[in-house]
Amino acid sequence: MSKVTYAPSEVRRARYAVAAVFTVHGAVTGSFATRVPWIQDHAFVSAGQLGFALAFTAFGAACAMPLAGRITHRLGSRAALRALLALWTLALVLPSLAPDMLTLCLAMFVYGATAGMADVAMNALGVEVEQRLGKSIMSGLHGMWSAGALLGSAAGTLAAHLGTDARLHHALAAAALTALGLLACRWVLDLRPAEDEEPPPRFALPPRSALLIGAVGFCAVFAEGASLDWSAVYLDDRLGASAGLAAACTTGFMLTMAVARIVGDAVVNRFGAVRTVRAGGMLATAGGLLIVVADHPAAAIGGFGMMGLGIAVVVPLCFAAAGHSGPNPSQAIAGVATITYTSGLIAPSLIGGVAQATSLVVSFGVVTVLAFGLVVFAGVLRGGERRLVKVSAPDAAVPGPRS
Repeated sequence: MSKVTYAPSEVRRARYAVAAVFTVHGAVTGSFATRVPWIQDHAFVSAGQLGFALAFTAFGAACAMPLAGRITHRLGSRAALRALLALWTLALVLPSLAPDMLTLCLAMFVYGATAGMADVAMNALGVEVEQRLGKSIMSGLHGMWSAGALLGSAAGTLAAHLGTDARLHHALAAAALTALGLLACRWVLDLRPAEDEEPPPRFALPPRSALLIGAVGFCAVFAEGASLDWSAVYLDDRLGASAGLAAACTTGFMLTMAVARIVGDAVVNRFGAVRTVRAGGMLATAGGLLIVVADHPAAAIGGFGMMGLGIAVVVPLCFAAAGHSGPNPSQAIAGVATITYTSGLIAPSLIGGVAQATSLVVSFGVVTVLAFGLVVFAGVLRGGERRLVKVSAPDAAVPGPRS
């Protein structure tokens, strides 16, 4: 990237702008998730067909993520994020318009592709701002994503309760979120490549460092996906909890994740990424063990809460470490994002398969083992810590990225 100078006030403003972008991105996800039953009925697909169509989300994201770096190189970071975020917010309307299985699969592919490219672009900018501030902010940014998802899901729940047609709901949501996203993008950093910098390849395998970092993210996202999709089922089938209590466990898990991410930067700045992830892995492992041995819903709810607290900051720190790991942050972030998306895709189905063959207790035993992997492999995030350099003079201009 070309060398650009930014005043500290501009960097701080860019931080809030990127946080707003994360919130918008999360709100799209929350808006979509609450209307999946309506979309299923409208497209006349079975539960199995719906699961197959939803898999195209991850497939589209994995195919398109490597393109984000090239688009950013061509347009510059601000214009690229503006375009990719707008494509993502507008793609919200596509699934609800699908009248059958084929069109739903195509809609989910586009939905996932635009989500993935915007995800890479905004995380890359988040890492750039983090480098200039010289302190961890990625956990808080992902906390804003979680907050956006909760806001989007709350609005979607209200729309579903009122019986609003999802096509109308998503059209209004897409229009509002597109406008908010475009407004927020006005203040993000505008980074451009150096004149002699080669454009990144359209498609490339992630670097080895990204694979190792992605493995840590895989463990965390697997535990997150398993807990989100199966915690209510676990309390219902295994412990005989009421439907309301089981649903409250899932909501509580989401809230725990959001709050932990928002406050997580303070912990990371004090103790560092490696020690934070190791401590979180120990807490998540203890939570998993509590879930496995629980004989009462309250104990299992406590275990899921510990799991959420333990894994909350891992994925943001993986994106930060990937962005700091080499000369091409977008490519490394795309690699980590692809691995984590894959983990989120396979976790629910694998948990179901293991439960079908054995039991849900054994399934969450697998989750507990993966949570312990965070303790073992947290050291791969150490490289990102060394690249954070504290800005010494609060009124001095902060240099742009190294060419």
